[in-house]
Amino acid sequence: MAALWKGSLSFGLVNIPVQLYPAVRADEGTVHFRQLHKKDLSPIRYDRVCIAEDKAVPYSDIVKGYEYAKDKFVVLTADELKAAAPEASRTIDILDFVKEVEIDPRYFDTPYYFLPEKNGEKAYALLREAIRESELVGIAKFTLRQKEHLAGIKAMGDALMLETIRFAHELVDLTEVTFPKTQTSKVTPAEMRMAQQLIEALSAPFEPEKYTDTYREHLMTVIDAKLKGKKITPTKERAPKETTVLDLMDKLRESLEQRPKAGKAKPATRKTATSRRSA
Repeated sequence: MAALWKGSLSFGLVNIPVQLYPAVRADEGTVHFRQLHKKDLSPIRYDRVCIAEDKAVPYSDIVKGYEYAKDKFVVLTADELKAAAPEASRTIDILDFVKEVEIDPRYFDTPYYFLPEKNGEKAYALLREAIRESELVGIAKFTLRQKEHLAGIKAMGDALMLETIRFAHELVDLTEVTFPKTQTSKVTPAEMRMAQQLIEALSAPFEPEKYTDTYREHLMTVIDAKLKGKKITPTKERAPKETTVLDLMDKLRESLEQRPKAGKAKPATRKTATSRRSA
């Protein structure tokens, strides 16, 4: 796997030579489809068509424009776009250290791994363990692929991890959406107790391996069946019945009564909780 970025991770006057690698597998397991012409199954090609002339335009005649008003554009040349681009840097500077609990989870985006280069192992391990012991997250800014990113630097097992963070303007503010208020929903103490009991009954240690992409599995089964010439019969989708206010308590009670049949989940042990924190 090739490194996405090479440079230095710095805090204070300490510079650690590092390489940045993906921590997630892009499109891993995703089933891709090509669009084909129904008549002869030839792949479809997409042309860049000018709306005014209704004909394809070569790349050499295409420019980039910003639509500042309806059908009004300001065109930027390659040099002008380059002037606006963030300055490329081979250093990721940690600007601040903050408590992770103070960061809204919506800000975190894509994780990456830092791998130390030669002669950087000791400083790498020092920063990793210092971050782990402090239970803080380093906040940094860096440029990747001509775009400036905000990032959090964390300790994850034996790794130093960088996780990109969305800028504040990228989040939809909670005030822009209308959510039900507790007092208008009229939640009763009995309903609250029963809901909490159901949550407790469903509680279990987080084991990501047990959650699988069943849609992909079913889709591959359908594809395999098609390859073997079998007829595919779609199953009828049944819409879930809405739980009304009147039968809310009954549904909660039924859920609790059914839960023991599947086996009540064991609560996480102290050892498990501790190991998760150390990760």
